[in-house]
Amino acid sequence: MKKIVISGAMILAASTAYAAIVPSGALNSITSKVTVIASPTTVKLSGILPATVTVGGTSKTIEPVPGAISKGLLPGQGQLDRVLSNFDVNKYLVPSWGSGEIAVTGRPDVVGAFRFICGPGHVRRDDPIVFPGQPGKSHLHQFFGNTSTNAYSTYGTLRTKGESTCNNLLNRSAYWIPAMLDGKGKVVRPDYVTIYYKRLPETSPDCQKVGKACVSLPRGMRYIFGYNMATGEADHFYFNCDGPTATPGSYPDIVTAAKNCPVGNRLGALVSGPGCWDGKNLNSADHRSHVGYAQWNDRGELKCPAKTPYIIPTFTLGAWYTVDENLDRSGEWSPGTSTWSLSSDSMPGMAVKRPGSTFHADWMGAWDDDVMKMWMDNCINKLLSCNGGDLGNGKQLRGDPNFDWVAKPRLVDIPAA
Repeated sequence: MKKIVISGAMILAASTAYAAIVPSGALNSITSKVTVIASPTTVKLSGILPATVTVGGTSKTIEPVPGAISKGLLPGQGQLDRVLSNFDVNKYLVPSWGSGEIAVTGRPDVVGAFRFICGPGHVRRDDPIVFPGQPGKSHLHQFFGNTSTNAYSTYGTLRTKGESTCNNLLNRSAYWIPAMLDGKGKVVRPDYVTIYYKRLPETSPDCQKVGKACVSLPRGMRYIFGYNMATGEADHFYFNCDGPTATPGSYPDIVTAAKNCPVGNRLGALVSGPGCWDGKNLNSADHRSHVGYAQWNDRGELKCPAKTPYIIPTFTLGAWYTVDENLDRSGEWSPGTSTWSLSSDSMPGMAVKRPGSTFHADWMGAWDDDVMKMWMDNCINKLLSCNGGDLGNGKQLRGDPNFDWVAKPRLVDIPAA
């Protein structure tokens, strides 16, 4: 099996030692106890009944994430019930790089890394986090990962339905971002999407310095990160350019990046996810406040927020698009300019935003439990540098036979509202 080589521009977001937990602003500037619920309780998140509930006069245990909060958990907290993969897991694992070699150490970096590449999936006006059960209500999204993702998706449906554009269906997680529009009535699909999970090893003393503990991703976790459509806050994302005549950099929007990205190169949209968690909630009313970002305090210490002190694996997501003539490269923009923009840049009832200024991403986790444990135990906790779905134990996610480095088709029609 041929190793995947990733260019320097593509890994800019994850190049520093603390890429897993440092806010993107900082990156840019420097480049068990099981708790038993004794009485009937029902909690709803975003109108969706959680998978673990109490029924009648009987109670059901809630499984906490090891190292996180273990007492006082309500149904829908901690993590959801395990859903076994409904296929032969071994058929989707191969010897790493054809020989079973073990990934190299990540040192001198202080975080372990697990990386893989996804192809683009479908486009749809659905958002199962913000508008669950309401198909067609959101702005247009580009999905990747689970191919079955729609407005009705939950952890349970993702674990039992769909293929995956991220290596294979051992990762049935759902990822989505605003669709890229070319200004001529088409959606520009990314050629590929890079994902980098990073976190301190659980034995690192920094786990207790930055937060309370380094813990695993809980089953059923979901969140939104990047531009906040509700508040207008923009952080943790940037744009880049990669290619033979590109001028790589950390650009705030499409307009600025385009000036440095001639036709034939690739425009990259990159966003870094949160690395801190409150230790119990899988979602929150704003789909953000149950997670957070570490910040430097006035004593020069990197700290998770007090409300989200548990350090989880975070990921940087990069979507890469082949540049064509429809991308205006003047570096100037005003409403009405025909150029590339995100579907979230122009929303009904809102002023048109500068192209790219509203970039954000959504994620609903749905990994096979045993496979996620492999990359957590090896790539992350042994401080290895794992690429291409290498699990750090001599095994690797089998590649998608349909994957190509160029999107096919690259342009598709904008679906009717």
